[in-house]
Amino acid sequence: MDPQPEAGDAAWQGHEPGDGAVYLCYQPQTGIIVPLWLANPPDQAGQGPTPRVVAEQAIASMDLKAVRIGIAPKADEDSIGIVGMPVWMWAKEPDAETVGPVTATASAGGITVTATASLLKVTWSMGDGTEVVCSTPGTRYRPEFGMQASPDCGHTYQQSSAGQEGDKFTVTATSSWVVTWSGAGQTGTIRLNGLTRMARIAVGEAQVLVQ
Repeated sequence: MDPQPEAGDAAWQGHEPGDGAVYLCYQPQTGIIVPLWLANPPDQAGQGPTPRVVAEQAIASMDLKAVRIGIAPKADEDSIGIVGMPVWMWAKEPDAETVGPVTATASAGGITVTATASLLKVTWSMGDGTEVVCSTPGTRYRPEFGMQASPDCGHTYQQSSAGQEGDKFTVTATSSWVVTWSGAGQTGTIRLNGLTRMARIAVGEAQVLVQ
């Protein structure tokens, strides 16, 4: 066990810390883990993978990706937003690899672990110094929504993108995932961050557009 139990803990079975050690013993037939005091380390003690390591192997097989960026105004040459008008952001073409949930199982060293990953949030860096944290994949914009603000994932620029690189804002969407796993009588949670995608959008002043 790491850390070892405190002196006097029942797991020591009457022995003192430093007199042998307490180990966690997994019983495959029952799925139960029990503490066990031994004077000497058992053969191959600690040499096999931990359940968390096997869980990480399951996660690696999921091939998780950042959300594909859906944004209005569109990130193309023929589209331009207007200062003060709502911008909508969402996960375009969502699937298991970009928003989850996705489940995978891995086995190693006699341990089998099942892990399930789900999108926790998307942090949108809007290129104007602000960040928008969305706890949902967002709502896709449709023309009939007009000038309404997004109900769950939006932003309003207060300045134009003039002067930025290419006169556009660089928008970065960073996906954060939460993974729950279980196996070998244990459970755990792993957080994943850093999956990103970028898009560039133009935003102009209304009076400039009219001219």
